[in-house]
Amino acid sequence: MTAIPEECTTPHHLLLATDLSARCDRALDRAAQLVNEWHTDLVALHVLGPAASPDQTLAWASGASDEQLLLVARQQLAHDLATTKVPATLRLVRSEDAAAAIRETAASTQSGLVVTGVSCNEALGRFLLGSTVENLARSLSQPLLVVRKRTRGSYQRIVVASDFSESSRLALLAAARLFPGRELILYHAHALAMSGLANASPHPGVRVAIEETECAAFLAETTLPEGMKVRPVIECGAIEGTLTRYVREHDIDLVVMGSHGRSGLMSLLLGSTAAKLLDWLPCDTLLVREPTATT
Repeated sequence: MTAIPEECTTPHHLLLATDLSARCDRALDRAAQLVNEWHTDLVALHVLGPAASPDQTLAWASGASDEQLLLVARQQLAHDLATTKVPATLRLVRSEDAAAAIRETAASTQSGLVVTGVSCNEALGRFLLGSTVENLARSLSQPLLVVRKRTRGSYQRIVVASDFSESSRLALLAAARLFPGRELILYHAHALAMSGLANASPHPGVRVAIEETECAAFLAETTLPEGMKVRPVIECGAIEGTLTRYVREHDIDLVVMGSHGRSGLMSLLLGSTAAKLLDWLPCDTLLVREPTATT
């Protein structure tokens, strides 16, 4: 049976990757909320590179020192954090590869979670920030929290997307560890369009029964904290559409996903499905990567 290791607790250090623009404000607010909930330390990383704001790029090109740029960034972050009353350590890195800088800083600060934002309203900003997020989804060892919604308190309605693989088990265990005391919804979608496969059934009722049996076995092999409630939900259809609809209809706060698996969402998570979900899901997303996963 797979269980949560005793030494695993909420992160001691949380890394916020921010460009100090308005599109990262929601990520900053969520990071502050988690810091207060977990009583952890916040490290805010600002990567100065080609995607930096015009004034910072010009200052860099004109020879401004790291100390000068750090002062401006620190002033901006202090202003943004003023209402949250959360202290933070600021890191400034010059790099043309934002994802690499985030990975290296997460490792050096021993951060247990990386928080960032994603924008869908500005075409150029979405491309730059989106490509960084998708790069991190492929390569970051730590869980990655992509913030979309405004912060109105702690996460309460949490869905764990599952294909009953080991990767999705790790996602479920991570959700249980990070958000104790809350009911988790274990969500599984199956596509009857693939009923030609040997292990599939053309009859929806039979297929659902098979999935329910597999779900029960999956949960039986997973040792969750005492008192943790998990409610299975099984639906038919492509997960991009069914999960997006479920999130909207049930006002879900957070979707937790593993990075690898055997079908549907999980096997394609690092490709087009991940991009679709980051675009389509109207809630925050937590990506949990397998420690030994390769791309």
